[in-house]
Amino acid sequence: MATALSEEELDNEDYYSLLNVRREASPEELKAAYRRLCMLYHPDKHRDPELKSQADRLFNLVHQAYEVLSDPQTRAIYDIYGKRGLEMEGWEVVERRRTPAEIREEFERLQREREERRLQQRTNPKGTISVGIDATDLFDRYEEEYEDVSGSGFPQIEINKMHISQSIEAPLTATDTAILSGSLSTQNGNGGGSINFALRRVTSAKGWGELEFGAGDLQGPLFGLKLFRNLTPRCFVTTNCALQFSSRGIRPGLTTVLARNLDKNTVGYLQWRWGIQSAMNTSIVRDTKTSHFTVALQLGVPHSFALVSYQHKFQDDEQTRVKGSLKAGFFGTVVEYGAERKISRHSVLGAAVSIGVPQGVSLKVKELEKQRESTATDILQKKQEAEAAVRLMQESVRRIIEAEESRMGLIIVNAWYGKFVNDKSRKNEKVKVIDVTVPLQCLVKDSKLILTEASKAGLPGFYDPCVGEEKNLKVLYQFRGVLHQVMALDSEALRIPKQSHRIDTDG
Repeated sequence: MATALSEEELDNEDYYSLLNVRREASPEELKAAYRRLCMLYHPDKHRDPELKSQADRLFNLVHQAYEVLSDPQTRAIYDIYGKRGLEMEGWEVVERRRTPAEIREEFERLQREREERRLQQRTNPKGTISVGIDATDLFDRYEEEYEDVSGSGFPQIEINKMHISQSIEAPLTATDTAILSGSLSTQNGNGGGSINFALRRVTSAKGWGELEFGAGDLQGPLFGLKLFRNLTPRCFVTTNCALQFSSRGIRPGLTTVLARNLDKNTVGYLQWRWGIQSAMNTSIVRDTKTSHFTVALQLGVPHSFALVSYQHKFQDDEQTRVKGSLKAGFFGTVVEYGAERKISRHSVLGAAVSIGVPQGVSLKVKELEKQRESTATDILQKKQEAEAAVRLMQESVRRIIEAEESRMGLIIVNAWYGKFVNDKSRKNEKVKVIDVTVPLQCLVKDSKLILTEASKAGLPGFYDPCVGEEKNLKVLYQFRGVLHQVMALDSEALRIPKQSHRIDTDG
């Protein structure tokens, strides 16, 4: 009997890569790929209990992929939103034969309902590093102070502040989430740190509550209570009560925020804060695929101000963003502009220049580092699954090799997948590759091997040995008795044999 697949197993697979078909594959192509993999993984073909169990799991995974891609509606949902979209509750009552635009609109509605129920139940590790550089001397120098000082001809630029923060959210039960966060900061020679622990409980489909405990060397112990409630489908309120303990006594604080969705991309906020830095604030935030706009007005002690900011989001692979803002109040006026760009799969680098009266000019550099999505344990699990798949392929590969040798066809001599280091300047970097000779030979049919334009980590018998790093596939193969070799990028389509891959043995 087939065993059910866990949510994590399904989420880690790319159905198109698993079946080794194009994203534009026809129903006939899907059916042919499905039948071939079913013959390879059918549990009844294996007598060994361990192999039978692994075959059962892989057979189920292939069946799940085919079920999704062979149905036009579920395939459309999967193409737009991936497996997360398929997991959204409510699709079973959606009218079939909808257009992609209608599916997108329906998904957004279901997603809002699901978020009200789950409310950040997933682990969300993240960190931020920001650096402030005082560049006032570039623009406003006091020449009389430097007349007799050696080297005074150069502007004085210095790092005057730095901030580092880290947080992680971990679900404890279906309704409880623990949040641990910490931060370190320094400014003009003075610094300190803090650590906070919060426990959040989802009380209903419309709200949650959170208890917070904190401590630091700049501020005393902190105790807080935060409540969230959806009043209507388009309106919600949050209330935060806090007690700050210090050498001067207990300082209570209360913050209430009322928010309303004005349209699909715009939210209006009304905020009232009493106790610690009392103030009233109103703001409108509009966030679209290409821009983020904020306008805000605050009346309070000690700061009252008006703020306008705009951010443009470029639709490129680096997720480049440029931004500018103007803030004016009793403290003076500050103009800030900057940009940020994704520099790796897990990091974003940003910089901003701030020009103010009377604060001067400063440069802020920020690096946001996301935690790796796959831990060493995850990689080990995928490795074990890939090795099990390779064991299941052995008999089929033996028959394929015999057939190919009889016709002087395509034989995979060696194949490796992962991170290769060929540049001498990177000789200190570690090579991380896996042997994929058997999985590739298993995909050979009629003396041809065709790999689609997708990450090869999703192919049967493959796994990602170096998450987040650039990978290649290197293949040494024999065709008509002649050796060939090719190196392909991870997501590059590949067809072999080819004359251009032939190894010149004349030299």
